[in-house]
Amino acid sequence: MKQINTLLFLLLFGFASLSYAQIFYSKTEALELAFGKAQVENLSLFPEELDVTKIQQLAKIKLESGLFTFYVGKENGKILGYAAIETENVRTKPETLMIVLTPEGELRHVVMLAFHEPPEYMPPERWFESLLKHPFTDLDFGKGVDGISGATLSTRSALSSVRKVMAIYQVMVKK
Repeated sequence: MKQINTLLFLLLFGFASLSYAQIFYSKTEALELAFGKAQVENLSLFPEELDVTKIQQLAKIKLESGLFTFYVGKENGKILGYAAIETENVRTKPETLMIVLTPEGELRHVVMLAFHEPPEYMPPERWFESLLKHPFTDLDFGKGVDGISGATLSTRSALSSVRKVMAIYQVMVKK
């Protein structure tokens, strides 16, 4: 009987941990949210060693990949903006964000596409909106960005993703 109770507990615990995963938007839905019905092109970037060093210094992170993709929204040949989809582990599970920049590289929008940690760790939309008011150099907790009690790791991860996207834009796209 004790083995059955233990098995039942483990089974229920396993299902409970799976219920945390929330997917809010698919890639297609996210890009439509960013650019409406405009044409979207892929811009694949392969940073060279010097670029990697500059990006890591600007973003205050370590790049994990040698490939980066921007989605470029265009309408009648005019660039509407750039979007990047970033996934990072918060504690042990990932959060996926879409970071949208203006044609000039300013932060226009941050959207949570998926969050697999418990929902109470997810930063609210108003926190992402508060990032829009900060210049790139001030996107840090020590420079006016407020932390969220109980969501410290997810906000730290989100800030890293935003800084990374903005740094890649500055180093490789803005040229």
